Amino acid sequence: MKVVTTAFTWEERLMRSATRSPRPQSIKFRDRLASWLTPSVWKHARQAWQSRHSRSRWDLQPLVGVLLLMTWCIGDSVGERFETARAFYVACHQKSKRPGKTLQGFDQALARVPTPVLRALAAGVRRVLAGRLLPYLGVGGFVPFGCDGSRLECPRVAELERRLRPAGKEDAAPTLWLTALVLLPAGLLWAWQLGPGTASEQAHAVALLRALPPGALFVADAGYLSYELFVALDGARVPFLIRMSSRAYLYTEERVAVTRFREGVVWYWPGWAQKAGRPPIQARLLRVRGPKADVWLLTNVLDRRRLGRKQAGRFYRWRWGSEGLFRTYKRTVGKVKLRSRTVRLVHRQAEVSLLAVQLLLAQAAAVQGRGPDVVVVLDSPREVLLRLRGEVTLALGAALGPRQQREYLARLAQARCAARVRERAKACRKWPRRKDHKPPKPPKLRVMPAAVKALRAKVLQAIQERNN
Repeated sequence: MKVVTTAFTWEERLMRSATRSPRPQSIKFRDRLASWLTPSVWKHARQAWQSRHSRSRWDLQPLVGVLLLMTWCIGDSVGERFETARAFYVACHQKSKRPGKTLQGFDQALARVPTPVLRALAAGVRRVLAGRLLPYLGVGGFVPFGCDGSRLECPRVAELERRLRPAGKEDAAPTLWLTALVLLPAGLLWAWQLGPGTASEQAHAVALLRALPPGALFVADAGYLSYELFVALDGARVPFLIRMSSRAYLYTEERVAVTRFREGVVWYWPGWAQKAGRPPIQARLLRVRGPKADVWLLTNVLDRRRLGRKQAGRFYRWRWGSEGLFRTYKRTVGKVKLRSRTVRLVHRQAEVSLLAVQLLLAQAAAVQGRGPDVVVVLDSPREVLLRLRGEVTLALGAALGPRQQREYLARLAQARCAARVRERAKACRKWPRRKDHKPPKPPKLRVMPAAVKALRAKVLQAIQERNN
């Protein structure tokens, strides 16, 4: 008797093990994209656009859709990516009105879109993400969010050099400053703020606080030492965990040796705030031991049972996900340098390309879900991007059939990085003309003088009387 062996696909194995997990549906990429860009999201974005221009062939949805696809597609030039993105959009919307055919018309239509419309679109996607992911990503009563910034280089054209002045050397290229919030358990881009290259990342962080959901924990490095930021975080009732450096002067009630310090309550009160009658910031200083250097963390969570040193060190290690996000944006998606040549188009390209990265990572997180209780996040955005480009290439010739859809879903589910045990420490190339990284030194602890204690009591009493 002849025995025939059958190699079951990933979906067929799931179907045969229905008692453990249900069979996933075969969903196309455009349908997955529509699950995040819902009709409600488009409705709120259109309500924010009160256009006085006549109707053109480029409506809001094809504009954003083609620009998203241009971020994901591959091509040697902007024109090549535009043709590929437009062809895929037309293939997916056969019954809709055809958009324009030229890149020049696309740029003109995009320049007319107000940036509040794009921000309303991003806020709508953020609401969908909050409903689907946040209930499963809380850790120890917190949902940690990392905050970090990076510069984006722009072309050397007269308009950009005049309006986006260089932030480094005098002959440097014009730049934008990007400050981003990252959902650390998932490594997912949450919200962002753009400004010129000389913008303050602390001011950007204050503006981003309104995007944080309830239960968020603000995690940042030593660059976010700012009295105004601490006041804003306390005012918004957002717990924070920020690394300290030797730039910080912290007051203690009694003398403490830095070498023996582990954790304790301190006061952050710069001299200018004392002269202005501003109240001091009461916080808890934590010292987390590390293999190379100790990490000093400041938090406004005064109860050690709610946030201990071990958990705080774990949250701060996750902050590296913020750095990984910038690598995904600049290297994987290829936004080391923006391509637009006007200020209006540069900001719109950056806004939509960041939304594209957010949707890319969100799709990865959604595909890797295993039931309502666990969310497994995809470790390799590069693999997801390759699968998306593969579907775009296939759809240019003909619509995807059921077998191709199943293969795409199976490949996407297997695109996770393989877990392995690292045998030796990471090594990086020593770049020329780059200074070696030096970890921040411990903050300076000072015993609060009697005069400062009296001033503190006076300021706090005045604030209490004013509130009453």
